[in-house]
Amino acid sequence: MPTPPRRPARSTSRPVSLRPVGDLVDSLTPHLYLPTPERPLRAKMRHLQAETKVVPHHHEWPQLTFSLNGVCRLSTDDGTFIVPPSRAVWVPAGMSHSINVVEDADLHTLYLHHDAAPQQAPWQGCVVIEVTELMRALVLGLDTHSDAQLSQVEPLRQQALLQRERLIQPLLCDELLQAPQIRMGVPLPPRDSGDKRLRALCEAVLRAPGERATLAEWSASVGASERTVARLFREQLGLSYQQWRQQATLAYALPLLARGQPVSLVAAASGYASESAFTAMFRAAMGQPPSHFSGKARNSAGLV
Repeated sequence: MPTPPRRPARSTSRPVSLRPVGDLVDSLTPHLYLPTPERPLRAKMRHLQAETKVVPHHHEWPQLTFSLNGVCRLSTDDGTFIVPPSRAVWVPAGMSHSINVVEDADLHTLYLHHDAAPQQAPWQGCVVIEVTELMRALVLGLDTHSDAQLSQVEPLRQQALLQRERLIQPLLCDELLQAPQIRMGVPLPPRDSGDKRLRALCEAVLRAPGERATLAEWSASVGASERTVARLFREQLGLSYQQWRQQATLAYALPLLARGQPVSLVAAASGYASESAFTAMFRAAMGQPPSHFSGKARNSAGLV
């Protein structure tokens, strides 16, 4: 197992990465929202507190997950995907996934019948998309009753809710296809890849997120040249090492910020020599400065 390259000792203090201590919950009853040819689009919403972990699970239909507020992290065997309020992540049918709630979130999930789901190649894996204002409004307009709950609703009201769902479904699916796709995840090479070196390097970087080693140093730690590893990143993950490392940094930094760690300490723990450089990277990637996701700042503003 590769270890981080040896680097000179640094005196910069680093925050302690806290182990999640919140609730461990099941898969949030997806069987009660089964999409069918008659109801090809189903929606549900659940408020989850920070540190909640939804255990790994899968189902036979695809889903779109986003948080109306708060930040979540959705993980699969192929990587980790950051889900701030302005983003959503698509999970294909049959793919095992888990969810970590970074800060209190109203988690919205859409289930689609396979006849209504996109079939293009990018949608066969996890895809992060931008949540447009129209998409957000359409999702909020959907009925979120489970099958059992809907059966208790007065018949005329039931009919109205189902008719509204039928009207929203085609427009929402079209908006989904038109939404810009965004690199907002930490993909990992397949475990069954013939060349194991890139997976070993990625896992080593994730275990030491603050290490300031160069790509050449990381490459040497797994017995490869820098040129070879750069090629493997392009071939297996479709992005450069710098792009991948930025996403890994965001996935590490967001939980620390949400737990109230000062931005300066999070920057140092993420391997940045200055807070300003970290803030510039963060703002470019997330559309907001790191202070926006600070637990202390959000608490003082009454946002959580």
